[in-house]
Amino acid sequence: MIITKAGRRMFPQCKISVSGLLPFSSYMMLVELLPADALRYKVSHLSPHTDNKSEPRPPCRTYVHPDSPALGSHWMKQPFAFQKLKLTNNTLDQSGHLILHSMHRYQPQFHIVQADSLFNISWSIFQTFTFPETVFMAVTAYQNEKITKLKIDHNPFAKGFRETGLNNKRYVYFHASVRLCVWLIEFNWFC
Repeated sequence: MIITKAGRRMFPQCKISVSGLLPFSSYMMLVELLPADALRYKVSHLSPHTDNKSEPRPPCRTYVHPDSPALGSHWMKQPFAFQKLKLTNNTLDQSGHLILHSMHRYQPQFHIVQADSLFNISWSIFQTFTFPETVFMAVTAYQNEKITKLKIDHNPFAKGFRETGLNNKRYVYFHASVRLCVWLIEFNWFC
């Protein structure tokens, strides 16, 4: 996942389907990103390895789905995505984005809370889910051109890079900047 100081939408988005909720009870859907391990990754001579010097954990923030709270019937009728979730590497962020460190691996953790407001969450019934296939590495840019092309082709927010192909100045600039940045060590892009 690419992160920036200004904040960037998480892509690909995690789409969730739920069942077994009480249809007339209110629920809130939340996601937080927890470190998958206590390691910082780096690359030297195109060989990935760990630095073993992890940075201090960023402030823990939880993203509340904008439809929350909603009835269980609303959440169960179709899959929903955390499409407005933004990631940043700015530790002083005041916009509510989730703060991550570059070159660290993260695991999304999804919470289903039976509550009708944020004030009731502390005393509410909740269930937490994690999926091992959603672990990803936060980076500031991709150096692997196949990953870059894959993300541009499938990301609805990257249409400016697709319009005219290689003759587009923005496309050429993007690829030039990618070559100067960090090498992608591991990337599981399916949620």
